[in-house]
Formats: sequence, C-alpha cells, structure tokens
Amino acid sequence: MNKIEQLSEILSQSQNAVFFGGAGMSTESGIPNFRSANGIYNQRLNTTFRPEEIVTHSFFMNCPADFFEFYRTRIVYLDAKPNAGHFALAELERRGILSAIVTQNIDGLHQAAGSKVVFELHGSVRRSFCINCGAQYDLNFIMKNKPIPYCKNCGGLVRPDVVLYEENLDEKILKASIEAISKADTLIIGGTSLVVYPAAGLIDYFNGEYLIIINKTATAADREAELIIRENIGETLSKAVELIGR
Repeated sequence: MNKIEQLSEILSQSQNAVFFGGAGMSTESGIPNFRSANGIYNQRLNTTFRPEEIVTHSFFMNCPADFFEFYRTRIVYLDAKPNAGHFALAELERRGILSAIVTQNIDGLHQAAGSKVVFELHGSVRRSFCINCGAQYDLNFIMKNKPIPYCKNCGGLVRPDVVLYEENLDEKILKASIEAISKADTLIIGGTSLVVYPAAGLIDYFNGEYLIIINKTATAADREAELIIRENIGETLSKAVELIGR
C-alpha cells in the first residue's frame, strides 16, 4: 500500500477529521508563500522598508499609503482560484468525513471551493472594515479606493480584516479552532512547516488517533506523525479522495 492509499484508508475510517493548513495549501493556486527563497518576504521591493515591517500594525497606522500599495500588489491575488486540494477538502466535508478546516491563509479559497466550516486564524482579504465605526466593506472597496480607502459613513480608515504583526488572533476563532482540533479523530497538517506561532501551537490540542503531515519540508510535528507525505498537497488530497469508497 503506497502513502496515498494509506491516506485514503485513514480518511475512510475517520468521522471527525480536521485539516490544519498553511501557505503551501495555496501555492498550487499561484499564491506565493512568505518565507521560501521566492516567497513574499524575500522579494525585492522598490522601498527601504522590509516586507515584514510593512505588515505590522505600527506601519499600517503610520504609513497607510505605503501599506496599501504593498497589500494590493503583494498580498492580494485576485486571479487565484481554488486548486484540487481545496476541492478535495470540500468534498470530504460534504461526505461527513471532515468536520472543520483551520487555516493560516487569508485568501478565502477554501470557501470558494465550497467548504462551509472554515476557521481563518489570520483573517481574510475578502473582508474589510472601518476602524472607527466598524462599517463592513469587501475587497473590491480597498482595491478601488486608492491610495488610502476611507469609510463612506464616517471618513475613518478602512483596513483589511487580516491579523497584522503586533496584533492578537481573534479569541472566538482561536477557541473554535482549539475545540475542533481537540475533538478530531484525524488531524491533517498540510502546507505548513509549523513555525508561525501561536497558530502552530494549536496542534498540541490534538488527542486523536491519526496525525498526517503533507508538506514538502520537515515540520516540528514529524516525529509524532502516523503518515508523512512529501508531495504536492493538492494532488495528494485529490487522489486520496478519489480512492475512498472504491
């Protein structure tokens, strides 16, 4: 039995699986990750600021025009579409095998593929809000209102509903993610090397039977894993789902 067959067999026996994903989940959709050699944080910018400095709360408040220029060109990928992995996870949810997705990604591709229960630890580029009155806006509002988007109701600064450096994760999302992972019988970790905290620490709440890792590089959880697959996550999940029930 090869590794994809093993994965399919485990999933077919699961009734409450959870997927915990990171940037590698969306690279097959054309969205670069952050920390690899070709990642967003290593791209050359026409500015003296470092990418990791630009995506801090302090920089957003002090230099909003520079923040939004970077955000629109380096963080938002309007043409990105769900890949085979996103659709496979949505199918697992439809079949009653997968109970939740906990994601560090902010691209909204899981929902675009049809997944219903998605906990976005770092927020979503699809949503925006006024920091003064709380008015809600969509991504289109930020993309069109340059250089700085201001609220139509009160004139306040409109910001993306994403977690910047120096900011805390949403407590409700964090709590719901912990609850989902703690109740899971199978936890699939995909597309993340588990280096970003506090998100990476959530897997410590897993007490189920099968820990599966689908990632091209080593992770901090490899020693505890039942199954490790070093292949493309989209292709792997898609093939495993196709085998279920055969």
